[in-house]
Amino acid sequence: MQGTEDTGPPGSRAGGQGPAQGPQDPAPGRERSPERERAGEREGRAHGRERAGAQDPPPGRERASERERAGEPEGRAHGEDQARRPHHRAHSREDRSPRPGPPAARPHEDHGPVRYGPPAPDPGLPVLPELAAVLAAASARTRPEPPGGGPVLREAARGYWDRRGLHGTAGGIAAAPGAQPLLLALIGAHGGDVLMPRPCPAAWMPQARLLGHPAYHVPTPAECGGIPDPYALLETVRRVRAEGGRPKLLLLSVVDDPTATVALPELVREACEAAVDEGLHIISDETWRDTVHRPRDTVLLSPAEMCPDDVTVLADLSGALLPAAWPVAVARFPDTARAAVRHARTLDILTALGALVAGPVAHAAAHALGEPDSVRDRIQRAAALNTEVAAAAHRAVLGSGALARPPEAGCHLYADLGPLRSRLADLGVTDSMELEEYLTDRLGAPAPGGHRFGDELGALRVRLGTGPLLGATPQQRAESLAAAKPLELAHVARALDDFAAVFADLR
Repeated sequence: MQGTEDTGPPGSRAGGQGPAQGPQDPAPGRERSPERERAGEREGRAHGRERAGAQDPPPGRERASERERAGEPEGRAHGEDQARRPHHRAHSREDRSPRPGPPAARPHEDHGPVRYGPPAPDPGLPVLPELAAVLAAASARTRPEPPGGGPVLREAARGYWDRRGLHGTAGGIAAAPGAQPLLLALIGAHGGDVLMPRPCPAAWMPQARLLGHPAYHVPTPAECGGIPDPYALLETVRRVRAEGGRPKLLLLSVVDDPTATVALPELVREACEAAVDEGLHIISDETWRDTVHRPRDTVLLSPAEMCPDDVTVLADLSGALLPAAWPVAVARFPDTARAAVRHARTLDILTALGALVAGPVAHAAAHALGEPDSVRDRIQRAAALNTEVAAAAHRAVLGSGALARPPEAGCHLYADLGPLRSRLADLGVTDSMELEEYLTDRLGAPAPGGHRFGDELGALRVRLGTGPLLGATPQQRAESLAAAKPLELAHVARALDDFAAVFADLR
């Protein structure tokens, strides 16, 4: 099964000079040495340690180590990490006291496998009482929905997108119990090689790997995450095809996990036009579109508005509409004959997987997709709360000397602690895996490192969730949601002080 390959350094332009076009770079999808073969055999065991490829450091900062050179094969660096780290990792775990949370892994067990990958950011909010009542009323339903969802759920999804300017029919909708099985079915239905931005959601790469599809990361523009730099995309496609690959699919997210940014419309247009011109179909993950912090000040453009015949839209309802414990995701297909064939293939795959939405959950999902006043009010209140809390967390991160783009959506932010490398090295933290362990231990909450999202292992990047800052109990979180000034609540202020103190210690 094939992993990712580098296709040149970030920011490389098609036709430009630099390592991206030099003969010393390995060809995408090709083995380079017996070392690489040995590394590939360990890929599933060390997935969390891999480095998906090179990414330029912010101006004025050097790379962490020699293995981070642009163009170095992922498998090789991945294998080197496996060889050099076990004694240090075991020692560092023994020195740290346990924290409350999920059961710890067995001593010396690798945290690389997919099962240890981070879930999507958790909003940390209580279930909307109206939705709980709807689910309870449907609890007597003993049969699941048909593959792709029943007519009520599909019509509700059609109406949801219709209100956002994406018109279509209920027949062009497919639903599944969560984004992962639905994305797996979509990738399988389209075939070919998969391209995705770096960084990207942690769940994307395992889907392509599970199907055996070659997958490639493409650097993002400086302004935002979630979409590929158009010139880097063109160069990646060129190189993959030159080596016999078949790039067919581009995954992107205009409102992004992990960076919490919203891509500018002009950047979305450039990326989509480049993809369509190269014959790529686009899957636009719009899970977080309803979590934009300042919707009146933010222009959000879906790729499906620009390229309606070439974009399938995916949304996991756990982003803003349902709790993650009620898994439902929906996809909207283009209204074309080719899309109808892919829709049918998607339903076939969902059927083979047994990926059917539970009946009671489908009933609640359809209600949420209809967006009654209570649901709309919850979306607005949650966005307002996350705006304030994420901004406060962002200030604390910047105050330590670290870097982070201002969070524009979601309940998270993505920080680069590269400027604190010397101080972190004194603490035994030299890469994003060690940074993940260090911050998870100090914060008492998950802090997945950038390697989980395709960034380099040597880059000191981390995704920080704001859900744990809203309170430790359902009552506190509900109080945070209802407060006009949530930062003045004692439990929120205390959580933010503790959060800031962790980063202040790194100055």
